[in-house]
Amino acid sequence: AGGAAMAEGEGLVSVDYEVSGKVQGVFFRKYTQGEAKRLGLVGWVQNTSHGTVQGQIQGPTARVRELQEWLRKIGSPQSRISRAEFSNEKKITALEHKDFQILK
Repeated sequence: AGGAAMAEGEGLVSVDYEVSGKVQGVFFRKYTQGEAKRLGLVGWVQNTSHGTVQGQIQGPTARVRELQEWLRKIGSPQSRISRAEFSNEKKITALEHKDFQILK
């Protein structure tokens, strides 16, 4: 399935995520941002004080699913992901972020 980036009738979703494991100090945020931009998604990513990485993804459902798989299984080359949790998934009518940012 190629076609338009925002296929008609393919709704937008927003989902929060938190990734546990060896995910800080391994360029995880930079790689997540790169992957999100490649997929045309918006949102954010940040390190937490308890050693995880968290954020929010928004975009077409199929693309969001792709990034969820990436967060679950791949991550940055040096990372070791033990768990990726997703929450607060909801349909949205418009994107709430302009791009995908790394928050401090």
